[in-house]
Amino acid sequence: MIWLTWRQFRAQAVTAAAVLAAVAILLGTTGPHLASLYAASGLTGCNGDSCADLANNFLSQLSTDGLYHVGYTLGLVLIFAAPAMLGIFWGAPLIAREFEAGTYRLAWNQSVTRTRWLTVKLALTGLAAMAVTEALALMHAWWADPISKAIALGGGGASAFGGGRFNWTTFATNGITPLAYAAFAFALGTTAGALVRRTVPAMAVTLAIFAAVQFVMPLWVRPYVIPPSHTVVSVASLNSLRPQTFPGQPGAWVLSTATVNAAGQPVTAAPAACDSLTSGKDASEAPYLDCMASHGIRETITYQPASRYWPLQWIETGIFLALALALAGLCFWRLDRRRALRAKGAQGALRRGLSAIVTGVTRIVSFLVCAIQHRT
Repeated sequence: MIWLTWRQFRAQAVTAAAVLAAVAILLGTTGPHLASLYAASGLTGCNGDSCADLANNFLSQLSTDGLYHVGYTLGLVLIFAAPAMLGIFWGAPLIAREFEAGTYRLAWNQSVTRTRWLTVKLALTGLAAMAVTEALALMHAWWADPISKAIALGGGGASAFGGGRFNWTTFATNGITPLAYAAFAFALGTTAGALVRRTVPAMAVTLAIFAAVQFVMPLWVRPYVIPPSHTVVSVASLNSLRPQTFPGQPGAWVLSTATVNAAGQPVTAAPAACDSLTSGKDASEAPYLDCMASHGIRETITYQPASRYWPLQWIETGIFLALALALAGLCFWRLDRRRALRAKGAQGALRRGLSAIVTGVTRIVSFLVCAIQHRT
């Protein structure tokens, strides 16, 4: 059974291996130079607030070099799209193709049970999907390690690498979450194929549901799966109102901000004395913020500290692995239920056939009896 599954899966495996080899060559040839740029930036021995400035300078330097910006972005896009593609092209056809071609009749009437058939299919192909996605993530993480370190030190706000580690694409393409996303997408595609029993509709269902999940998770689940922290800071310590970074918490994920007065009430307009300072200037400049601070204006910030990055990674990974297992269980239930329904239908047909035979025999006997009585 394992050999048969490998024979059916070898084309996808060769394609995935070729993609991994191409990515490894590309990252291996450019990674050492990126590491040398990081070593020359002074970030390895920085301390305190100077780290954020050095990190911003390093990332701004990389932004001017299109090679690293494009490579970083394409890597994120590839890892972000890989689970969806694997779910669509590996998961959805896994069972749906058997129904469409009618080969399930042959496969399920051999000595191999349906449970073992599905177990081998899910295990071999699913583990391969997880391995491919995580391999892409690990290679990109090795290549982008200098960029990740600079972002963790508070850099990236004004560069093309802005957003930090908690950015919705960065978080989903780093660490261990890509592995869980691949498992979920593959199980989702397989389940869609088992329920829909048509390959193309199953692909469409897989893409729609996975896209919806990728939209819902970073907006409404991830920020609050661990209760966020709150703080109030003077606007004089910030570089702008509604900041994405603030002192004392480098690399934190800012969820929301609100400008309030000394009484804690929301501020909808700046004091008149401060409005004049914005004429011809950017409202984020220090004089304007100092004026706001002198009037008791503060900023309330809701955030996830940088120290919660890995706990959030583990929690999200656990959520999607649990969903993948639940979907796999649904596949087994669906195939067993189909077998039970077919068996029940066969039993019903047998009963109807026997009933028809008995009825026919009874009528024949009745006809013969009537004929004999008529003759006598």
